[in-house]
Amino acid sequence: MSIPQNLNHIKSSLPEHVTLVAVSKTKPVPDLMEAYNAGQRIFGENKIQEMVEKHDIMPKDIQWHMIGHVQRNKVKYMAPFVSLIHGVDNFKLLNEINRQAARYRRTINCLLQIKIAEEDSKFGMTATEASEILQSEAFSELQNIKVVGVMGMATFTDDTAQIQKEFTSLKNTFDVLKAIETPNCKLEIISMGMSGDYKLAIDCGSTMIRVGSSIFGERNYN
Repeated sequence: MSIPQNLNHIKSSLPEHVTLVAVSKTKPVPDLMEAYNAGQRIFGENKIQEMVEKHDIMPKDIQWHMIGHVQRNKVKYMAPFVSLIHGVDNFKLLNEINRQAARYRRTINCLLQIKIAEEDSKFGMTATEASEILQSEAFSELQNIKVVGVMGMATFTDDTAQIQKEFTSLKNTFDVLKAIETPNCKLEIISMGMSGDYKLAIDCGSTMIRVGSSIFGERNYN
């Protein structure tokens, strides 16, 4: 199937409350424009430089989501335009995003990345660490960011029961943290689920899914 057909096939199966992020990393601009012309407006990239380059030449009504691991020294490059940063896994990063957002008189929305997988390679904070940050005085002073939800990545495994357990864990963490509401924190988004497991993620409470290969086809990393 073509990119528009893939996109429409996925969208037609999604509940109304679920947002689709088209993961466009490594894909050329003509592929993204096919999705854009089919109505997609939210794209996810995992490398800031690639996202900046695509932002510069593509239509300006696109919402760009940073879905990869973020290095603090790269935040300044996306601060003028990024819509949502998914992988915020420590307070120092939040602080830097706030600092760069202030330079452009913007408020940047963020998701706290919670570690739900058993793999060591996955980033993220514990539910306790997230709670402590959100209730800290230092966090209350950040006026140019808003934490709008949580994000998590399940273990890369064929064991559906384990993935379901991890997704349910993130939903439970969201439910606990949702009680913390401040001027710069109002949790509404649970970002979990990718091409291979988004249907399970939605069943477990996901409100935002990140789908790449099921839209654009397999990636060539060469």
